[in-house]
Amino acid sequence: MLFSLCISFLTISKWQGLASPLQIHLAAPSQLQPWPVVDPLDPYPNKPRIHFRADSSFKLTVFSDLHFGENPWNVWGPIQDQKSVVVMQKMLKLEKPDFVAINGDLITGEDTFRENSTMLIDMLTGPLREARVPFASSHGNHDNSINITHLEEIEREQLIAPTSYTRRAPPGVGGDGGPGNYWVPVYAHEDDNFPCLIIWFFDSRSGVEAPRLINDWVDESVATWIAAETALMDAKWGPSELRAAIAFVHVPPHIMESLQPKRDPVTEPGMDGDVLGEGSTQSSLEIERFGADRDRPFWEALTKHVKNLHAVVSGHDHGNEWCTREPNTKQVLCFNKHTGYGGYSKPGWGHGVRTFHFTLQNLTSSVDTWITMENGTRIDAVTLDATYGVK
Repeated sequence: MLFSLCISFLTISKWQGLASPLQIHLAAPSQLQPWPVVDPLDPYPNKPRIHFRADSSFKLTVFSDLHFGENPWNVWGPIQDQKSVVVMQKMLKLEKPDFVAINGDLITGEDTFRENSTMLIDMLTGPLREARVPFASSHGNHDNSINITHLEEIEREQLIAPTSYTRRAPPGVGGDGGPGNYWVPVYAHEDDNFPCLIIWFFDSRSGVEAPRLINDWVDESVATWIAAETALMDAKWGPSELRAAIAFVHVPPHIMESLQPKRDPVTEPGMDGDVLGEGSTQSSLEIERFGADRDRPFWEALTKHVKNLHAVVSGHDHGNEWCTREPNTKQVLCFNKHTGYGGYSKPGWGHGVRTFHFTLQNLTSSVDTWITMENGTRIDAVTLDATYGVK
């Protein structure tokens, strides 16, 4: 059992004695996170605090584009889901993360059956629940479909996974099909008065809500919410320059497309197998109708109000796994590593994870990151600091 590996170094005493997976499965809907949260700066009053290790380090691993539920009527669909479970188990054993971000396209919603599609959440969170590793999810275009929605995935995850920190945005934030905008605080020490690291999750929406497409960008309402949330944080916790941050959004911001041709493959290493274009980034569908910059309010608010933002991390484009810097805002953007056996791929791309390693000593100035392949090989290790990607 993975649990015997003691993967997480976090204090998990508050998780001892939690219900078994069967008991959790049968829990009542009333156990779902209520809204509104009484204290907006204490969104998890009944969960253990996420915090750094005793050695002042914190490791965050990203599972991306798992795509569970493809072709359930054929043999190969369930087989590839099981392969994805094995990859997750291997990565948890190798990386020993303190926290996991699942960065979108958990399920291929167009292939699943409406009657049991949320049950795939049980399967894909299984390795994390067994290992009792805390985690949170963003959602992708394939998670919004005729057979599944972002909200349904969030609610199922809250119901069955005690170590999940995924939650809904406040009412009015996120637009149609985009309820997954929230943040998770990380503390230097469990009993600190305020966090030192904020993990942001944003909902890039997209997908299908029959009979129409859902807008393929983070909704404009999220920009106002970012400004309001950071103002509350500054008022209670002190200036945001004292904290670090990292952000996850499944579909890359539109500006990523313009950065790809300028990337230096030597100093900004990583596989570059997908040419970015229509459908590859936010606000890249129906451009003649909406324009190509509908995610600009989100992007401008994020880069203006969230300080010491080490990286904006995305998946979606399975063949890309590099990091680069946007020159005007000086913001670093990264791709994940395609983790799941579901979704499109090509020979040689492989499967794995991206990991971020934070230290309290350098928390606001730098973070180390690398790709770990399924066979355990670690590649493309870089330090994201003030000099990274500067041209």
